[in-house]
Amino acid sequence: MNPIVKGALLVGALLVVGAGVVAGLRGTSPPGPEASPPTAEARPALTIAAASDLKFALDELLQDFRAKNPGADVRVTYGSSGNFLAQLSQGAPFDVFLSADVTYPRELVKQGLVEGEVFLYGVGRLVVWVPEGSPLPVDTQGLEALRSPAARRIAIANPQHAPYGRAAQAALESQGLLPELQERLVLGENIAQTAQFVQSGNADAGLIALALALAPAMKQAGHYVEVPLGAYPRMEQGGALLKTAKDPALARRFRDTLLGAEGKALLRRYGFFLPGE
Repeated sequence: MNPIVKGALLVGALLVVGAGVVAGLRGTSPPGPEASPPTAEARPALTIAAASDLKFALDELLQDFRAKNPGADVRVTYGSSGNFLAQLSQGAPFDVFLSADVTYPRELVKQGLVEGEVFLYGVGRLVVWVPEGSPLPVDTQGLEALRSPAARRIAIANPQHAPYGRAAQAALESQGLLPELQERLVLGENIAQTAQFVQSGNADAGLIALALALAPAMKQAGHYVEVPLGAYPRMEQGGALLKTAKDPALARRFRDTLLGAEGKALLRRYGFFLPGE
């Protein structure tokens, strides 16, 4: 068995995103309003498995997408990309996979599960986030501030299956901090749960996605400083359409919206670099 799949399978097949970063952050977003009363004819349907760092950007994008596709039942589940890889490898009924690590949809290509080509949609960025009133001087010291005894618990995503967790681990290791801080790390199931840990006070600092730190509620509750890009591997994020998609045309329209001008502008606003940048 491929080591990427084997590692992901160890985590378990079923996931839920957890408590959420803010009120309203849930694993599945509700479908849009129906344009007309239900009929006997099946509604167009689209189910998306998306990396947790996309939560706020994708929810915003889907508002407009649903409006342009009235009557379509569009649902999205947010979680760990590694867990999604395990589920999709076992036949989970998703139509689109948006991963925080492009190697995961490429693995699905090897398994013969992808329709067309894998596409890149963004490059993720890592930040150190602390709540307002924190004594940690992250603004001036960055990662070095985590050496402080006040950083008793430091939240990162689980590096076994979450790309942002691997990035956080790599960043700490590159700065020589991992051995010293290892015992203080608390692991979130995915990057959204990691952000929830620190936002709720269950951790004193967190290494989270810039896209989550830029969400309005997170901006109001704390502040962040970016981790230098050279401290962790480039986080190329990519997606794929699954051969089992219930409505391939609807799946393609969603992909084209994400990769089009509207999607690019939204992703950039939420702190993603775009492919090629």
